[in-house]
Amino acid sequence: MYQAQTIEKKWRKIWEETGVHKTDLNAKPKYYCLDMFPYPSGEGLHVGHWSGYVMSDVWARYKKMQGFEVLHPMGFDAFGLPAENAAIKEGIHPKINTEKSIANFKRQLNEMGPMYDWSLEINSSDSNYYKWTQWIFVQLFKKGLAYRKKAPANWCPSCKTVLANEQVEEGKCFRCDSEVTKKDFPQWFFKITDYADELVDDLEKLDWPERVKIMQRNWIGRSEGTEVTFDVVARNEATKQSRQNLKISVFTTRADTLFGCTYLVLSPEHPLVRDLTTDEHKKEVIDYCEKAKRESDIERTSLEKEKTGVFTGSYAVNPVNGKEIPIWVADYVLASYGTGAVMAVPAHDTRDFEFAMKFKLPIIKVIVGEETKDNEAFVDYGKLVDSGEFTGLTSQNAITKITQWLEERKLGKATISYKLHDWLISRQRYWGTPIPIIHCPKCGEVSVPEKDLPVELPELDDFKPTSEGKSPLAKVASFVKVRCPKCGGQAERETDTMDTFVDSSWYFLRYPDVHNDKEIFAKEKVMHWLPVDQYVGGIEHAILHLLYARFITKALADLKLFDFREPFKKLFNQGMIYYKGAKMSKSKGNIVSPDEIVKKFGTDSIRAYILFIGPAEQDKEWTDRGIVGMHRFLQKVYGLVEKNVSNRDKNSDKELTVWRERTIKRVTEDFENFQFNTALSALMEYVNAFSGKQITFDLLETLVILLAPITPHLSEELWQMLGHKESVFKTSWPKFNPKLVQAEKITLAIQINGKLRGTIEVDNDIDEKKAIELAKKEINVAKHLEGKKIKKEIFVKGKLVSFVI
Repeated sequence: MYQAQTIEKKWRKIWEETGVHKTDLNAKPKYYCLDMFPYPSGEGLHVGHWSGYVMSDVWARYKKMQGFEVLHPMGFDAFGLPAENAAIKEGIHPKINTEKSIANFKRQLNEMGPMYDWSLEINSSDSNYYKWTQWIFVQLFKKGLAYRKKAPANWCPSCKTVLANEQVEEGKCFRCDSEVTKKDFPQWFFKITDYADELVDDLEKLDWPERVKIMQRNWIGRSEGTEVTFDVVARNEATKQSRQNLKISVFTTRADTLFGCTYLVLSPEHPLVRDLTTDEHKKEVIDYCEKAKRESDIERTSLEKEKTGVFTGSYAVNPVNGKEIPIWVADYVLASYGTGAVMAVPAHDTRDFEFAMKFKLPIIKVIVGEETKDNEAFVDYGKLVDSGEFTGLTSQNAITKITQWLEERKLGKATISYKLHDWLISRQRYWGTPIPIIHCPKCGEVSVPEKDLPVELPELDDFKPTSEGKSPLAKVASFVKVRCPKCGGQAERETDTMDTFVDSSWYFLRYPDVHNDKEIFAKEKVMHWLPVDQYVGGIEHAILHLLYARFITKALADLKLFDFREPFKKLFNQGMIYYKGAKMSKSKGNIVSPDEIVKKFGTDSIRAYILFIGPAEQDKEWTDRGIVGMHRFLQKVYGLVEKNVSNRDKNSDKELTVWRERTIKRVTEDFENFQFNTALSALMEYVNAFSGKQITFDLLETLVILLAPITPHLSEELWQMLGHKESVFKTSWPKFNPKLVQAEKITLAIQINGKLRGTIEVDNDIDEKKAIELAKKEINVAKHLEGKKIKKEIFVKGKLVSFVI
């Protein structure tokens, strides 16, 4: 009788005692299979979380059986907002709450039966780990890739911290869904923009889902275009001195429309707004800019939002025609994109058209095409009109010619613009990696010497964030007051902590040398194991984590720490699991915990069912009834082995031999394509083929081996029942016989003058003469051929016989 819980506890104990999952870090051939390591939360894992972990474990076990030494580690992304917010909610110190959560996660993960080597575990809140996160910061700081500046930042009033642009989703905090506002702070940034081109170009080299590549390309937003310089007009003597040197730069991909530019628009945050606003417009402009600061970027740029704006009272000169054009401020222009200023061409841009119509600004058509209409903007390419010497050119030619004209006169230049901005890493929170910088009145910003790392996070009783935007660490005098490493004078330590995405941007590099306390890692060990061969995780990390990890890898490669420039060769995004029509979520009350299901049906039933309910990359619906059916299948497999284990005869049933070879082929191919649901279907069909047959030892061995990556506990038990002393995972993955997997019988279509008239079932290796002979005898075909002269006979092997009469 199949007693899942007893079997699973037995084998987990054996695995632990024998160290079967330990990785020989010097072995070859090697294979690095990695999960995105989780945030440990108090509520633990639900079956939706298990989905990706099960898939990666199946893959890791499969590669092990193919003869690879597999590195399949696990760790915990333990710093950051999720852990701290959970601790605040529970009224427990983050360190204590995180340790408690990790213990629960490890218990649940171990029950899943994965082949993790826990001796390589990583915890990002452990000073032995974050020492090296700080070391990376110091290297980037020395190289000019980490810097501090005052900037308007996304501020979450609930989390009481700033957020990177990537952490604001539809105007809300990606953690707590609170509306995000703007605040000015001195902030630390990583200069990810230095790698923008490489981050785009290298996507072509990666075996990643195309939608992830598209998301990253769109986020980086590389555009080739023209930077155009507009001189500000000094309209009277009073403004001549203050305005004569002011210039406004704009970026455009449509230099062909420049003759149609009838006004400029600045973002409310643009640094020239104050200088350009005349006294009579000052109050209106200041009020408008303050209101815009309270709106999210999503709200400001919404296509449905009515266009708003204010006139500064100032003018600029269109460089191609010398016409004076008004300068406005409008919230639909963002400081974070381009130059924070746009040239408005209302005849050829929908937003500009709506704005011009509302404020009765000139609309001048300079491009015409087949679909040109008077009551809307024409946004396509066409031919230029009313554009001076460029009239008559196509848009594509005009962009090149006008850009060259501007360059010759030093009024503009060809350039590339990006949506991507530098990565804001400062967090005004307690539970995070302290930024290793000392502020000295004499020496400025000084990095903590490497010998003094780690800068340890002090244990605070009052660790809650403050509404004024200062880290709780600022209240700890013993932490803040230090001596400058350069001059020895009185100085103050930086009190912001790092974005938790910094912790996760390099963790995969540490696993191969996790116990190294002398350096971040030995180059030869990282070069042996990386890049990661297969990375498994959710699509929600397509921009944040994956983009940051790629940037840090490239930056560290430039420090000569290793020779590769991309961290992950292959990426697989598993689909989400839904329950009762919605994504599993504690807030929706539709969580399915694995704990109770394990007690009732066992771990292997959950593993198999998660894989079976749909394609791995697609979202799928969990049903309580489905797990019952999967458990019955495993009971059936156990019963088959138990009943036939003593039958040591060699299989002589030709049909079952063919079934076995086909099943090996199907399961192998499905595994290679992460199609675990169809692999399980093939195994079920294989078991069904045994009905009424004599089941021999070798047929059962194949079944157990093919099931092993999916149901490791059950397979170990059955392998032992079959008389084997060593683990099933020390067995080689079977190879199929190509000759036997071909169908013995095939169906040939029979056509007469191109019309299907019948079919015949024949041997797979039938020759042309025999196929034509049998085709003529098929009843319906014979009827249509009767009395007719056949002009041509055609035989397509494996497919059809065709007659032309």
